[in-house]
Amino acid sequence: MSNRRMARECALQSLYYADSAKSADETSVTRYASDFKRELGDCFPFCEELVGGTTRHLKEIDKMVSAYAKNWTISRMSAVDRSILRMATYEMVFSPERTPVPAIIDEAIELAKKYSTENSSKFINGLLDQLKKERK
Repeated sequence: MSNRRMARECALQSLYYADSAKSADETSVTRYASDFKRELGDCFPFCEELVGGTTRHLKEIDKMVSAYAKNWTISRMSAVDRSILRMATYEMVFSPERTPVPAIIDEAIELAKKYSTENSSKFINGLLDQLKKERK
C-alpha cells in the first residue's frame, strides 16, 4: 500500500471520528489524526492537510456534494460514504496538492470498497465524476 493511500485511510478515520462526535472541532480532529504521525512518517503532513482542509471547508463541501447528490441528502448518506466524499471533494476542489482528479476518484473508490458497502463505490464514483467540474 502506498504511503499516500495510508494517509488517506488515516484521514478517513479522523473524518469519520469527527462526523461521529458531531461536536468535534478542527483542533480535536487534527489531534486525533496526530495519532497516526509515527505510522505515516513523511506522509503525515498530507493526512493532516486532508483532515484540516476538509474540516475548514466542510460547509462549502457539503453544499457542493448536496448539489450533485440527486435524491440524497448529506444526512441520509452513511457516515463512511459522507467522509469519503467530503475528503475527495476537498482534495479535488480546495487542496493545493493538485493531485490529478482521476487519481483522487480512484482512491475514493478504493476506500469505499474497503470500508463501506458493495454499492458505495458506484455511488461515490458517480457523484465525484459529476463533481469534478468544480475543479478550478
